[in-house]
Amino acid sequence: MNGDIIKKIIYPTVGFIITIFLWDRYVVIFDLSEVVLPRPGIIFESILSEYPALLSEGFETLLACVYGFILSIVIGIPMAVLMTDSKPLNLMFYPLLIATQSVPKVAIAPILLVWFGTGIESKLAIAFFISFFPMIVDTATGLRSTPKELLELARSLKCSYFQIFVKIRFPSALPHIFSGAKVAITLAVIGVVIGEFVGGSDGLGSLLMVANSQINAPLAWAALVFLSFLGIFLYVLVVLAENLLIPWNNTYSK
Repeated sequence: MNGDIIKKIIYPTVGFIITIFLWDRYVVIFDLSEVVLPRPGIIFESILSEYPALLSEGFETLLACVYGFILSIVIGIPMAVLMTDSKPLNLMFYPLLIATQSVPKVAIAPILLVWFGTGIESKLAIAFFISFFPMIVDTATGLRSTPKELLELARSLKCSYFQIFVKIRFPSALPHIFSGAKVAITLAVIGVVIGEFVGGSDGLGSLLMVANSQINAPLAWAALVFLSFLGIFLYVLVVLAENLLIPWNNTYSK
């Protein structure tokens, strides 16, 4: 197992180093302007010089992502339970959910900004709007995939609905729920950045827009690097929670 863990650390590290090397050589060989594509070393220097601003704006983006993600869980899971247990509710609202996900998020962002303003509330709303759909779909899929044998056994033992849900259905659905959560957390980052692009005054997305308007390519790429690490960080947190709560489904240790 230790060998597998080492491989999972070494291989991504080697891949990262190779990518950085090829990137640097590409810029040098084709003599690209810094505005078009800066060298990795220049981006690293920008990260070091602008680290306080990147950290401060990154924290604002992080808060909005976490709040929107938590809201998608708090609302998405109960909605999935209701839609799974009630066929009329499923028929009424599932097409509406699909319709809302078909709307481009960039198009809905200005409306949410009008409703909630340019603060964290609008970014939270966009993050929720874009991330709650996978939570509902995957949770509903998990609840529907509960083994029928277990349900029949529980009913034969005269277990109540609550007992069946807590002891059988919800634990069986947890792997699907976490699959949805891993998708939702990455979408939450995208939603927050969309909000910051459209009308936010804080966050990495806003900093990226300012850097582009000032033709400061190194700072723009530094903001992108911070955004990518933010997404990875949040994804890893969800994976750790999954390994903690459902260790029997830990595919990363196999």
